[in-house]
Amino acid sequence: MNWEYIIIGIIIIIILLAILKAGKKDVHLELNKLVEYLGGKDNIISTETTLSRFKVTLKDVSKANKEAITKLGAKGIVEIDNDLKIILGPNSKQLKKYIDNMK
Repeated sequence: MNWEYIIIGIIIIIILLAILKAGKKDVHLELNKLVEYLGGKDNIISTETTLSRFKVTLKDVSKANKEAITKLGAKGIVEIDNDLKIILGPNSKQLKKYIDNMK
């Protein structure tokens, strides 16, 4: 009787792990796309993060594909001069670190 509960528990854990793994996105690939949508790493002058916001200063803002950035998951984008303020949520810090490591 106890073995049945143990086997059922193991099966439930395996199913939960499979669901969690399927739900995770390839963050590295998405960060790569985001850099591309910002006009490439050579277009990025500086970056800053505050909570869920990612601020990036670009050489040429016209190279940024704001529509694609939004489709990638940005909640909003504000353009001021050569700065883009992008609401990304918890990925903001990870993106800054990724870009800093690229330079």
